[in-house]
Amino acid sequence: MYRVLIVEDDPMVASIDRSYVERTADFTVVAVCKNGEEALELFQTEEIDLVVLDYYTPGMNGDEFLDKLHETGMRPEVIMVTSANSVEIVQELLSRGISDYLVKPFEYDRFREGLERFRRRREVLQDAGTGMRQEEIDRMLSRGAAERLQDSEPLPKGMNRQTLSLVREYLRNHLGQRFTSEAIATQIGLSRITVRRYVSFLVERGELTSTIDYQTGGRPGILYQYREFQ
Repeated sequence: MYRVLIVEDDPMVASIDRSYVERTADFTVVAVCKNGEEALELFQTEEIDLVVLDYYTPGMNGDEFLDKLHETGMRPEVIMVTSANSVEIVQELLSRGISDYLVKPFEYDRFREGLERFRRRREVLQDAGTGMRQEEIDRMLSRGAAERLQDSEPLPKGMNRQTLSLVREYLRNHLGQRFTSEAIATQIGLSRITVRRYVSFLVERGELTSTIDYQTGGRPGILYQYREFQ
């Protein structure tokens, strides 16, 4: 279970952040702090994997918090969740190594995408042993060539990138496993019809393989699997 700390002084936003984290499998909220000082104190007693941080909190802003956090030797990943969208602030925070940047207001799909990227990086590091292959580093640092290409291409009518990313990330995070569209729908909270449309699209793009399962005891089903070379 990945342990998440939320640093947010607005109770309503903090509640939304908490609900989004707890809707996502394998993530749990350890605490919610109203400012950076509280958060830094918490690091003395709690092990934190990921910080969801608002840039504007009482006492210190986001970059000041990151400086003080790094001075302690702690290096959790940080997702910035904020209304701050100036070029200067975004550039400064990216240079400090934050793992994602979400501008308020945002939807759950985009929030979950940040969590899933964090999960993918952690899984790659845990599986790598003492050394990493280039393809493992590429997978950890980017969303993959296929997804970067997809970002610049128009989608078929009625499809959206957030849902596509949700389906893709679920399958990518379960490399080597095969799923029916019904199983995928249950796990990510979408309808079976919606999932079927998106997995069919990913099969057409060559990101997924599909095989017929004759061992269902009834009508054959279709199993989908993410291609590991992506």
